[in-house]
Amino acid sequence: MASPLLHTERLILRPPERGDLDGWAAFSADPAAMRFLGGPIGRPEAWRSLTMSAGCWALQGFGMFSVLLRETGDWIGRVGPIDHVGWPAPEIGYGVLPAYQGRGYAREAVIAAAAFAFDTLHWPSIAHVIDPENAASIAVARSVGSRLIGPTTLPPPLQTRRVDLWGQSVSEWRAKAGQNPISS
Repeated sequence: MASPLLHTERLILRPPERGDLDGWAAFSADPAAMRFLGGPIGRPEAWRSLTMSAGCWALQGFGMFSVLLRETGDWIGRVGPIDHVGWPAPEIGYGVLPAYQGRGYAREAVIAAAAFAFDTLHWPSIAHVIDPENAASIAVARSVGSRLIGPTTLPPPLQTRRVDLWGQSVSEWRAKAGQNPISS
């Protein structure tokens, strides 16, 4: 499968590239962005995270997308389907830089990534692994139609983190299809 390029009204989602390092590193170093993702990390660790995401595309044919503003091309976050070994469920993960939060970009990107997971990858369901204190992430999950499934456990060494599983089936998604438009 060729690497996808997804467009929404305001965003472009594409697989990560080497040139995304500055944005990826800024996100990874930001205490607010990383609060529920294990805490801030430095540029070398951000590089490893970026290359791991690019590697998911090479090995699985999907992974986190870099999220860019259509108007400027600025890197504002990452979102996409992930299915890590030992993870509770195939997930649509998401995060945008704090400067871009509260504008609906995460919701817009999650809708595009979920449509990709359902329509291209043929996933029967999607999930979001969310810290119960992460109100912003819970709001995004709810806004795209996901519901709380319940507490879940991450694989070692993350097994002590308290997280909940949110999600929805493809049939639930399709029932709301008119509420979740994306453009091409």
